[in-house]
Amino acid sequence: MTAVLQMHDIERTHGEGDAAVHALRGVSLTIAAGELVAIMGPSGSGKSTCLTIAGGLDRPDSGNVLVEGVDLTTQSRVALARLRRRSIGYVFQELNLIPSLTASENVMLPCELDGMSSRSARQLARDALAAVEIDDLADRFPEDMSGGQQQRVAIARALVGERRLLLADEPTGALDSETGESVMRLLRRRCDDGVAGLLVTHDARNASWADRIVFIRDGRIVDEAGAFVATDALLEGGQS
Repeated sequence: MTAVLQMHDIERTHGEGDAAVHALRGVSLTIAAGELVAIMGPSGSGKSTCLTIAGGLDRPDSGNVLVEGVDLTTQSRVALARLRRRSIGYVFQELNLIPSLTASENVMLPCELDGMSSRSARQLARDALAAVEIDDLADRFPEDMSGGQQQRVAIARALVGERRLLLADEPTGALDSETGESVMRLLRRRCDDGVAGLLVTHDARNASWADRIVFIRDGRIVDEAGAFVATDALLEGGQS
């Protein structure tokens, strides 16, 4: 399978001197098209830093990050922003929907920022909302939707256009179990359609949707396993 995301020997330290925090220490990870990988580990282990570096929202101190062969570490801020708009979708834990925009307008925004006409962007937004099964809510504002519906809008925005890499940070954290399962089913389906996915989660049931689970501790990948084997151990009270 074609590698969509490649992270090679990533180092990242936040702060300096006695306040320095070594967020990532020599992390290497490859994710292929059609594959969903979950990252698990305790708070402060480096999970979210790994995600932000994979998406070009943060730069490593050393190492390389390639998305479809493009090295993010060599790109200018303008080039990185363009790459994120076109190739990388990010589902934030806080969703980050713009309250003054409708569902359709939130989803079409990345396309318009990339110079696409409003007409074309609106059609792509409608298609993305249909893919997450809420195209009937296209003209609603976030405050008029449930948490699960807002989450679907966020996922549609992350997938609009030709996005090839989907990054999700605890995407079901604020949802009830039934809605959370529907969101995970949707993410799984998108990966089955050929998108590469990287999921940060603390929930073994969410991780069970992944093809692989990577365990990170103190900034280092300490273990990796197939989802079926790993989640069986987690659900029985093993590693958390």
